[in-house]
Amino acid sequence: MSQGPAEELPPAPEVAREFFGASFSAAQRYGELLADVGVRRGLIGPREVPRLWERHLLNCAVLGELVPEGVTVCDVGSGAGLPGIPLALVRPDLRITLLEPLLRRTTFLQEVVEVLGLEHVTVVRGRAEEVLGTLPPVQVVTARAVAPLDRLAGWGVPLLRPYGEMLAIKGDTATDELKGARAALHKLGVVDTSVIQVGAGVVDPQATIVRAEVGESPGGVRFAAKRAKAAKTARGKRRRQR
Repeated sequence: MSQGPAEELPPAPEVAREFFGASFSAAQRYGELLADVGVRRGLIGPREVPRLWERHLLNCAVLGELVPEGVTVCDVGSGAGLPGIPLALVRPDLRITLLEPLLRRTTFLQEVVEVLGLEHVTVVRGRAEEVLGTLPPVQVVTARAVAPLDRLAGWGVPLLRPYGEMLAIKGDTATDELKGARAALHKLGVVDTSVIQVGAGVVDPQATIVRAEVGESPGGVRFAAKRAKAAKTARGKRRRQR
């Protein structure tokens, strides 16, 4: 009988035990859930199971090297919880929202949050443009290769507080993507960008992160008006519900 995906999950590398520290057992459990339920529900491909630790869990967790202490984070297009859940495991000081539009994914995310006891993590079902004005603006938006950078920024940047930042995990094309997206980023109120390598001594190759920092108008003028309108609508709904 051939092995199922869960049996193909390799033992955690020693660096994972060191890096996750007190959260290592929770990281192991999350890996098991991804390899079993995650594969059966089509959230990750079975071919990803043998490389879950290096390519997914650790590659996402090292993003914590860039996130300031004690901030609010929104993981846009969280999918199976990458990078949001590994980030939550290594950074319990953060308040993290996992934003995902698909029901089967948010169901899985809620199950993971409950199983792992991640009290500092909230799951929200919806698209970024739908929660604008109702989800409180955050200091950091995270994402992992869910779309080209210009489109990803269009979803994530408007969710930021003034002077916040978007951190997007990208691959070898990060620098070229950034060059092609600069005009779009400028229109969204981005004032500074950089490509950063993180995870030295933890993952090889290191994770490549595009950082986009905004000024006082996240999303630019168009999104400022949209955000204000959405907030006014939300206030009206709350008043009617009283």
